[in-house]
Formats: sequence, structure tokens, C-alpha cells
Amino acid sequence: MKKYLSIFLILGLLFSILTLNLLAQKAPDKLVFEAKTGKVTFDHAKHVAREKNNCKTCHDTLFPQKKAPLNFAAGMHKPAEAAKKSCGACHVAGGKAFPSAGNCAKCHVKG
Repeated sequence: MKKYLSIFLILGLLFSILTLNLLAQKAPDKLVFEAKTGKVTFDHAKHVAREKNNCKTCHDTLFPQKKAPLNFAAGMHKPAEAAKKSCGACHVAGGKAFPSAGNCAKCHVKG
């Protein structure tokens, strides 16, 4: 019985350390992506607030969390919308956010 209690306490401690480590990582407020049609500035803070701090809405299903830069291929809109992945999961006709079609200037800024 003592053996199981010790294992339980150790696992609890490890879980606490991992959780605190994840909470200590600060997500960027904004991300900027280069595109031929104009830079796209993703307002991460605004999206987080809209989802009431529920990171699981997007991570890891739509956007895997990693430190490598996110590079989206040209022509990503139609494939993303069809697969309900990436920005296309919400930014599609009938989705929870404005559709990408006809709204280029909302994301792409030339300058």
C-alpha cells in the first residue's frame, strides 16, 4: 500500500511540474506570416479571448504547438476549408468566423 502511495505522489508531482511548465510558456500575442498577397497578422490574443482561454479549441487539432515557424503553403484556403483544418476550420462559409472568400483584406495587408 505504501508503495502505491509513493508512486501516486511521484506521478502527481511530475504532473504538477509539467502543468506549471506549460502554463509558464507565454504564447505570442501576434504572429505575422508572409504572403504574396500581403502580410497576414494573426492576432493570437484576440482569438484566445474569443475562445475564453480554451486553447484546446485550436491546439493540437488545428494547429500543433511547436516552436518551429508556421509556414502555410500557397493556395491554402480551399484545401484548409475542405478539410476543416487550419484557419479554414472557422473561416469558411457557415463557420464560426467570417469566410475567407471575399474578405482578403481582413487578413492580407499590403504595405
